[in-house]
Amino acid sequence: MATPDPNVSSSWTRGRTMALVAAFLGWMFDGFEMGLFPVIGKPALEDLLSASVAPERLTTDLDLWFSVIIATFLVGAATGGVLFGWLGDRIGRVKAMSLSIATYAIFTGFCGFATEAWHIAMLRFVASLGMGGEWALGVALVNELWSKGNRALVAGMIGAAANVGFLLVALLSLGLNTFIDSMRGLVFALGGSEATAAWLLDHQAWRLLMLIGALPALVIFLIRLFVPESDRWEEEKAAGHTAFWKVGDLSGVALGSLAALGIVFVWSPLGRDAGVGTLFAGMATVFGLAVVLWGFLRPLSRYLDRARAAESLSAATRSEVLRNLAMGSLLVGVAWLGSWGATQQSAKWSSTLDPGAWKNVIQNTQIATSLGAIAFAFATPFLANFLNRRITYTILCASSLVMAWIFFRTSSVIDSTFMVKAFLLGGITASFYGFFPLYLPELFPTRVRATGQGFCFNVARILAAVGGLQIANLVGLFEPAPNASGLAYSTLCLVYLVGVVLIWFAPETKGRALE
Repeated sequence: MATPDPNVSSSWTRGRTMALVAAFLGWMFDGFEMGLFPVIGKPALEDLLSASVAPERLTTDLDLWFSVIIATFLVGAATGGVLFGWLGDRIGRVKAMSLSIATYAIFTGFCGFATEAWHIAMLRFVASLGMGGEWALGVALVNELWSKGNRALVAGMIGAAANVGFLLVALLSLGLNTFIDSMRGLVFALGGSEATAAWLLDHQAWRLLMLIGALPALVIFLIRLFVPESDRWEEEKAAGHTAFWKVGDLSGVALGSLAALGIVFVWSPLGRDAGVGTLFAGMATVFGLAVVLWGFLRPLSRYLDRARAAESLSAATRSEVLRNLAMGSLLVGVAWLGSWGATQQSAKWSSTLDPGAWKNVIQNTQIATSLGAIAFAFATPFLANFLNRRITYTILCASSLVMAWIFFRTSSVIDSTFMVKAFLLGGITASFYGFFPLYLPELFPTRVRATGQGFCFNVARILAAVGGLQIANLVGLFEPAPNASGLAYSTLCLVYLVGVVLIWFAPETKGRALE
């Protein structure tokens, strides 16, 4: 019997550790970029809109553009999850992950040169393509490399990573004025002019911070030098299974993406100015969602058809993959609609309660929710291993609903009790970030894992985007009642009840080896 080479074993251990580090850093920078726009979005839009929008319309248009840019970002992430997931199953996890990180880093940096609000919307759309893809690829890669290791630890680290990025944004925002002063001095020390300093640093330094968003591109060198390709994907390639992916199928993704952007347009200020009414917008949304689902599903459905025709895939496996796609998307959609529709509003909402109580109340709330998210997202996969997937998801949904109602319906002043509630709200509702990196890879075989989990994790963002665009309408239903926004956010969280029912129709995968 041959003796295992200890050098090969040591190199493989280092390689999979570096894969986890690279995935953690990539998703952490994703979280930083996602958390950055809520901090700098308002000063950026004030800068860009003030010259072209009448003062009496500035606040309204700013709020609308803010929602549109967030929605566009979510649509891009959904598209990228399918696009780069397809690429990861076609050319390999490592190459595709490098391309995805380059995309979101470079185009985030380009946002610093925007001169119109729609420039930011489009650039963030392209940037978010890479961001959505990076999650799907990183999760597939580390789960396959760690298939015989502690997958709960891996899922917990990835789940916590984005929330570490959110925490870094909150800490940065606390010291933003000091940071701007220091950078202004550095610009002058390097021979820059007053005009250069103003361009970079006025309006809360939003241009400089967007340019800094290009730094994650450095992670690419780490990936290309130290991270090995998934051995499971290599086996699929050697078996000829990757040949069933065809570039032409991506036309469906392009059409689905255009349909999703069309949904954003009909609810945007541009749609309003073009005379789009509410009835037409509603009908366009329903039709657009149907096109999105058809288009985003097309690459995978065509792959399954070809594999089935070549007798490389059984009819039962094909049916199971399609069922799991539908169920996974709905389960993630419940979580994201609750998170983006309510929890992500908590910091902004906190400033309406008692603005004079605590200095930097928004930042302090974001710090509290981020700390809770890091702790709970890391712990949730271990809970899912101790109990099982169905019971854990049920607990997450039920506790998220209860905590949202406690937070938004019982908070009236900013004090230490409020921050404890913010910690629990952020933690419980973000637990899904740790649950899905464990559960979604278990739903799909290696050959379609990146595409399948990318579809589930990111297509659900479109549901969240559509829901987020309706927040203003939902608030209007409760006005002029006191705390109308709090009532709207907590009501939106009733969606978690759907998750409590759905999970019992989903596969239970505890103890099942990663296929």
